[in-house]
Amino acid sequence: MSAPPSLLTPRVLLPFLFVTLIWGSTWIVITGQLGVVPPSWSVAYRFFVGAAAMFAYAAWRGERLTLSGYGWGFAALLGTAQFAFNFNFVYRAELHITSGLVAVLFALLIVPNTLLGRVFLKTKVEGRFLLGAGIAIVGVGMMILQEYRAAAVGAAEVLIGTALTLCGVMSASASNVMQGSNIARAQSMVVMIAWAMLFGAVGDAVFAWVTIGPPVIEPTSAYLVGVLYLGVIASAVTFPLYFNIIRAVGPGQAAWSSVLIPIIAMGFSTIFEGYRWAPLSIGGGVVALIGLVIAVAKRPERPSVSGNMVAVPVDAD
Repeated sequence: MSAPPSLLTPRVLLPFLFVTLIWGSTWIVITGQLGVVPPSWSVAYRFFVGAAAMFAYAAWRGERLTLSGYGWGFAALLGTAQFAFNFNFVYRAELHITSGLVAVLFALLIVPNTLLGRVFLKTKVEGRFLLGAGIAIVGVGMMILQEYRAAAVGAAEVLIGTALTLCGVMSASASNVMQGSNIARAQSMVVMIAWAMLFGAVGDAVFAWVTIGPPVIEPTSAYLVGVLYLGVIASAVTFPLYFNIIRAVGPGQAAWSSVLIPIIAMGFSTIFEGYRWAPLSIGGGVVALIGLVIAVAKRPERPSVSGNMVAVPVDAD
């Protein structure tokens, strides 16, 4: 009997690294989506593009573009949590605090993902994972402190931005846990995400129209390319990969991407925005990576001898 997959399993690790790299780049792109176009309309455009790409891919694969049973309601709930609430909270948070602080705060996703996965999906949580997560949270806290100190905004703005980000974290966590459910597994991954993105985009557009007014567009190449990148690469390509990771190893392990993303985001910011790493940022990143290594590292297998038979216990990570 083979051991269940973990983040170190190649078929999980490779898409995990790809998704983490792409999502680490989105924080800079999102800042270019704010300004002329209200956040809700930018979110709506992103997921209309993402949904179109997902439906085109499903049709190319020859899949039936409908859902079955509870799939319709499930896709609507998933789309509302992941593609409406989550991203509206995140885009609005970046109106109050820096993208770096939002990215670092989002690393706390590992906490609700682990807890909700344990409660609703009965995901096994080992002591080694909890130890590593605890160490990583200390590292994340160090990075949060540095970004807070560097934020050139008042305390009220920081509190509002932090509250919005944490609401986004909880919305994302709810959708992550939904992906591990039996209802999700009974549907085509691609078709379900396509409908979820469409439902989310429609919800974003209705909310934007009611609260802000008719659609607003910024007809510049930078804005339009940003919408395409976020909609196709950072949504249609990455979300199916990420949700497959959740189904393979659970929402707790999958959420380690949120711990690595701010480190990658700061790396992109260093290249494109001249971000300067402070000692707290460096120390926090190192501590977070140490926590990751502790959480996912395999224990060495110890053979147990019974008579003339040698049995090697399977590491149930």
